[in-house]
Amino acid sequence: MSPLHAAAGGGHTFCIKALLDAGYDPNFMLHHCVRRNYDDERRSALSYAVSNSDLASVRLLLAAGARTNQDPVSCLQMALRLGDFELIHLLLQSGANVNYYSTVNTTHYPSALQYALRDPVLLRMLCNYGYDVKRCFDCRYGDASHVPDDYEGWSDTVIKDTMFCEVMTISWLRHLTGHVVRILLDYVDHVTLCSQIQSALRGQEQWAEICHIQESARSLQHLCRLAIRRRLGLRKLRAPVFISLLPLPRRLKDYILFREHDLYSQHETQP
Repeated sequence: MSPLHAAAGGGHTFCIKALLDAGYDPNFMLHHCVRRNYDDERRSALSYAVSNSDLASVRLLLAAGARTNQDPVSCLQMALRLGDFELIHLLLQSGANVNYYSTVNTTHYPSALQYALRDPVLLRMLCNYGYDVKRCFDCRYGDASHVPDDYEGWSDTVIKDTMFCEVMTISWLRHLTGHVVRILLDYVDHVTLCSQIQSALRGQEQWAEICHIQESARSLQHLCRLAIRRRLGLRKLRAPVFISLLPLPRRLKDYILFREHDLYSQHETQP
């Protein structure tokens, strides 16, 4: 373990700053003999700071060039588990991969969504930073019956490639289906809702609005936004410097970045 890892693990911000100023590599990796002592096999000093929810140390390490996606359990996943919105937002701003996949209970859609199902602020934050929403609506059954008949949904055991519809129709999550689907529809063009999702949505307060969205053509303005985002790519969309240099009006930049759905920043700027 390097002095930088020890300082990050102990939450010694001043030591971290001194070590970084002295030239320590913020991306130096733990030796494998040390990594195996941790269930998450953490490697970076950043992962120590994130696991401690130590925002000051995280800022120092990121400013020094620490990479956010080099640990087996991503730093973003650690922050999501902690429920620290400021830390999550900072990691996403710094390039954390919002579309990571967990190695446990793997799903067909990126894993971050499981931490945001009950919180519209967090759910929109993930979507604004490029979450692959379209994967949520992939279903191999479509309009057909979802088999087997005795299937009860997601379990605590490892299930490979579990689909969104299978998770959202579990008894203790079913009531959230309307809320989640309604938000996700703001980030895609037309998608097909499989029979299982439709069954869960009927009777929920968002059902009428969801039907209206699905039955109507999406606006050309919205479709252009999606096309521009695809052409730019997530790396450029997450880079403030690149966005600032785009020869576009501020209002258009904000639209491309889904600023009207950025509930976190709207809350932060309120008096």
